[in-house]
Amino acid sequence: MKFDTPATTNPIDQLKVIGKPTDRIDGPLKTTGTARYAYERHDAVPDAAYGVVVGAGIAKGRIVSMDLAAARAAPGVRAIVTGANAGKLGKGNFNTARLLAGPGVQHYHQAVALVVADTFEQARAAAQLVRVEYVATRGQFDLSAAKDGAKAPKPNDFSGPPDTAVGDFATAFAAAPLTLDATYTTPDQSHAMMEPHASTAAWHGGHLTVWTSNQMIAWSVGDLAKTLGIPADRVRLVSPFIGGGFGGKLFVRADAVLAALGSKAAGRPVKVALQRPLMMNNTTHRPATIQRIRIGADAAGKITAIGHEGWSGDLPGGGPETAVNQTRLLYAGANRLTATRLAVLDLPEGNAMRAPGEAPGLMALEIAMDEMAERAKLDPVEFRVVNDTQVDPEKPGRPFSQRRLVECLRLGAERFGWSRRNPRPGSTRDGRWLVGYGVAAAFRNNLVMKSAARVRLDARGRVAVETDMTDIGTGSYTIIAQTAAEMMGVPLDHVAVRLGDSTYPVSAGSGGQWGGNSATAGVYAACVKLRQSVARKAGFMSGEPVFADGRVQLGDRSVTLAEVAGPDGLVAEDFMEYGDLGQKAQQSTFGAHFVEVAVDAATGEIRVRRMLAVCAAGRILNPKAARSQVIGAMSMGVGAALMEELAVDHRRGFFVNHDLAGYEVPVHADIPHQEVVFLDETDPQSSPMKAKGVGELGICGVAAAVANAVYNATGVRVRDYPITLDKLLPGLPAVA
Repeated sequence: MKFDTPATTNPIDQLKVIGKPTDRIDGPLKTTGTARYAYERHDAVPDAAYGVVVGAGIAKGRIVSMDLAAARAAPGVRAIVTGANAGKLGKGNFNTARLLAGPGVQHYHQAVALVVADTFEQARAAAQLVRVEYVATRGQFDLSAAKDGAKAPKPNDFSGPPDTAVGDFATAFAAAPLTLDATYTTPDQSHAMMEPHASTAAWHGGHLTVWTSNQMIAWSVGDLAKTLGIPADRVRLVSPFIGGGFGGKLFVRADAVLAALGSKAAGRPVKVALQRPLMMNNTTHRPATIQRIRIGADAAGKITAIGHEGWSGDLPGGGPETAVNQTRLLYAGANRLTATRLAVLDLPEGNAMRAPGEAPGLMALEIAMDEMAERAKLDPVEFRVVNDTQVDPEKPGRPFSQRRLVECLRLGAERFGWSRRNPRPGSTRDGRWLVGYGVAAAFRNNLVMKSAARVRLDARGRVAVETDMTDIGTGSYTIIAQTAAEMMGVPLDHVAVRLGDSTYPVSAGSGGQWGGNSATAGVYAACVKLRQSVARKAGFMSGEPVFADGRVQLGDRSVTLAEVAGPDGLVAEDFMEYGDLGQKAQQSTFGAHFVEVAVDAATGEIRVRRMLAVCAAGRILNPKAARSQVIGAMSMGVGAALMEELAVDHRRGFFVNHDLAGYEVPVHADIPHQEVVFLDETDPQSSPMKAKGVGELGICGVAAAVANAVYNATGVRVRDYPITLDKLLPGLPAVA
């Protein structure tokens, strides 16, 4: 099925099941410990050996020698895989660095060996006996030092052009009576998901099965096959449950490749889970940015010039953090420019992390908007409203399909009690605490991807859905079941959902905020085809049959789905692909974040007291699951604002705080009451579901709202994230 005209009324609009705050159907499995994760597939692979990865001890250079004698002689060791004995390996399309080093080393903790033994303890002990001699070469590990040599990256479908310009920015900025020229920095950050990157691999003849923790099954089948040099049809990936991904599991990582190589070498199934330090140094992370923002406005606060330049770094062949891209669309202004520059760094690979581009970009832009509001003597909410636009500001002839940012800001201000905010920074106290309010706009583009599904109807009138879509904790099982139940007119408990297996039809996968909308649209397409088959078999050759209560009815004739299916059942498979509606109108999601903080006047300790998000993101398919996504994203935004930072050793080129003891993330005590409001919205130009995405919108702007609240509380403007005590203390008001 092709979606190339805006959606009209369809069965989803009944909202009998869709749109209801439904409990997650996979919840009981997870709360009882019966959900099978990649490292726990004892049911499928009862006799797996254990592999432990040895990571490189240098950031750049080569391996001179590797002494494996002691490790091979250790108890229980079955095999040791290195670059010297693994055979010829390729590199996946989505990997920047090779997943097994040798003899060259491209980054710290790049895998150099896998030790396989009968037990995990034996493998771990033997891995410590591997002796590697390196020759290190000089590397570049400091973005600020490499900034001047950064170059424009090659454009792609995700990043867009590295430079954009509309009007005459330089002239307009120079002539503006109100201007801002400020630089903001964001640090390297880790996904820090609960479940490590983990895989269990087994060979059957020349066919490989890998039970793995991966967000994008079809991408990873192709990349694993390419890396191992075998046909893709000999690789099966199974990933029904994933304990968090946030973009860090979009691509094949060393655990999957080395589990496969270890299994072949040991002649038995092998499981591999990356140690936490390797999760942070061996896999991907959100790269640090340096961002320069220039804004010019007239005396009334209308933006006349807006420019955003961003610098980030990655390994050779990698890509940039597209932190400037949301500035192309979020606010009006006739004269505009953006520029993205990429430096070569020899740090571990930078790549997608929840809301790549917008999350770090809005950390800067939304502080700059507050700074400009102060210059214009306007309330921060009002300044954003004044500079709203209903058309693409780079292409004024192109409207937004839906744009309700102003409504998000207005409603949020009312719900939050924004009118109580004292505009004079550092002037509101609650005992020893300085209290401040902050706001920021949220923005994330709506992305859609081709997605397929197979739907079966059996002799009991039960429906089963099969698709390689994944559930990374987002509720995919539930919204897919809701979609099938709505389309086929059956109760939710009459739908079984099977996900995360490469033998199922290829879906959009989980990532980029495209998963829920795209995957359910694919299920919609398959259900449309199944409904047609049911109608034909029931003899309803004309008209529009009604599917409800497990029956199909046309006029005064009704028959159960079980009767129509018969003993052999019915099956239909289809996909949803998209036309050019996304080019005709800009499809985006919007929101507003409001935050109250308290800052200890003596110590600079920051406590977040209240948080509110108002979101306009198309039809909300399951408000309960959507709220969970948003409050989780808001919590990540607090981490980005106040604590999350991978500390870089600029001498040796690695992240020092590479575990959850040193890399701080928010815990329950850090997160206060959170309120989420969804505007009642549908977007017929997005998909037949009339939905969009919301899981990444929830983080966009949160860190800036916190930073703006801290400024309102203290009068100290911090442009260098995270906002820590040392950056506040010198500027805090004097304590009486």
